[in-house]
Amino acid sequence: MEDRFDVEVTKILDEDEEVEIETRRSPERPSSRLIIWVVVVDGQAYVRSVRGLAGRWYRNLVANPSGILHLRGRAVSVRAVAVTDPAINEKVSAEYLRKYATSPYAPQMTRGEVLSTTLRLEPA
Repeated sequence: MEDRFDVEVTKILDEDEEVEIETRRSPERPSSRLIIWVVVVDGQAYVRSVRGLAGRWYRNLVANPSGILHLRGRAVSVRAVAVTDPAINEKVSAEYLRKYATSPYAPQMTRGEVLSTTLRLEPA
């Protein structure tokens, strides 16, 4: 299975400031849909929970790693993979600060307590 999105999806994720993610804690529970920030590093998509471990969409993806990104009217199935490599986390932090430089919330995405919530999104 491919671990990278096609060029078009990667370009959208790199350009759009916000996308929606649909998550489901379990197959029996209804899904929830929230706006998140996505960054692209070395051609791969990453997300992080600004609320740390308390973020609902993050908890849902940890419990059930399948989700759906909604971007520009398109639904893209994803699988979340935890990121533990400090070097990747450093690159992801730098990209959050670059991409969202005009937002006062960008520094919150690079706090130590949110680094453990970094997930790589892959096509499902």
